[in-house]
Amino acid sequence: MAKNKTSYVCTECGADYSRWLGQCNECKSWNTISEFRQPKVSNNQQRYAGYAGYTEAKVQTLDTIDLADLPRFSSGFTEFDRVLGGGIVPGSAILIGGEPGAGKSTLLLQTMCVLSAQMSALYVTGEESLQQVAMRAKRLGLKAEQLKLLSETSVENICHVAEKEQPKIMVIDSIQVMHMADIQSAPGSVSQVREAAAFLTRFAKQNHVAMIIVGHVTKDGALAGPKVLEHCIDCSIMLEGSTDSRYRTLRGNKNRFGAVNELGVFAMTGTGLKEVKNPSAIFLTRSEEQTPGSIVMVLWEGTRPLLVEIQALVDHSALGNPRRIAVGAEQNRLAMLLAILNRHGGLQMNDQDVYVNVVGGVKVSETSVDLALMLALVSSFRDKALPQDLVVFGEVGLSGEIRPVPSGQERINEAAKHGFKRAIVPHANKPKDAIDGMEVIGVKKISDALEVI
Repeated sequence: MAKNKTSYVCTECGADYSRWLGQCNECKSWNTISEFRQPKVSNNQQRYAGYAGYTEAKVQTLDTIDLADLPRFSSGFTEFDRVLGGGIVPGSAILIGGEPGAGKSTLLLQTMCVLSAQMSALYVTGEESLQQVAMRAKRLGLKAEQLKLLSETSVENICHVAEKEQPKIMVIDSIQVMHMADIQSAPGSVSQVREAAAFLTRFAKQNHVAMIIVGHVTKDGALAGPKVLEHCIDCSIMLEGSTDSRYRTLRGNKNRFGAVNELGVFAMTGTGLKEVKNPSAIFLTRSEEQTPGSIVMVLWEGTRPLLVEIQALVDHSALGNPRRIAVGAEQNRLAMLLAILNRHGGLQMNDQDVYVNVVGGVKVSETSVDLALMLALVSSFRDKALPQDLVVFGEVGLSGEIRPVPSGQERINEAAKHGFKRAIVPHANKPKDAIDGMEVIGVKKISDALEVI
């Protein structure tokens, strides 16, 4: 028998090292390198597998592969299907993470109860007992007569039971408590999570079983465990939302079968998660009184527009170093926009504290927020309220120009559906044909946008 091979793996980026280091050379993170012991491998296993029942794989050309054998099936939630790219693909491995109490187990239990009426479904729980899962299903009023439950933490035993039951979809809750007998480390360690996820993913591919794996998150909000965990699965989804808010957002970070950054919105109720058909309505709950520093922008999340209110507060600073705080937006981009306002707009906020908040807990990462954020800062700085029927979007360049953004026509149409009468957009995004009931103003520079407001 060969000796155990020991390597050291960074839990943040997945880099391998031959010895322990205090800092990872790849991602520059401190104290993230953990010991990883690979299982013993015999000399016979290292040899060519043709002597032990080896079957030669068949080589096919790309155009001869039949896609009809893998039709998608619905999860029962339109918002869930949207994030997955149109439904669940058989044989895919889906990783879903989120904060404790976000509703991961609730969402999956509701999904499995719906799918169990159409196909064979297996729910594997490693953190809760069968009685606890049954109590939750009863409290939510779910029809769970045909859903099969298994309380097990051994990956080998789970796959052995799955071979007998032949489910079409499985849920593993969660990967941090699963363990394999060949790995000599505690459950939740780098080696256990890495090998267990790889084994389950391989089982899903070979048996055409849709595998949904639940993963914990760290205090920073990232998925716990080695970074290679996200590489071996097909789809990575994060369920976000604070415990004091009734709304949850389901966002896709990686998807081999659909678009990335799709957004699904759910509402937590006494009977479980309910999907929100019109997310823009819940993010536009504004007061009737006009307030300075508040404006509505149009985001593009995946394949649909989303209207969100952004607020800015500019106040005189009593500190030598003024504060720059952004909640839901990038803080570096806020500093850049303040510099552009100073250079091309003639507004100096060097002695002002600046606070920015995106209403509803939405995190904005695209550049179309630039113009709306800039006008909100000017509105708060001048203490003049903007019209409530105004919607704004556009990217701002370092030279003060307003750049176009993708899907401008769809953004304007979505704003018109919600009753907005005026829109300030990049000149290149201004539609050629007039829109009934809406005045669309195209601007080319920062000075043009400041003159309009």
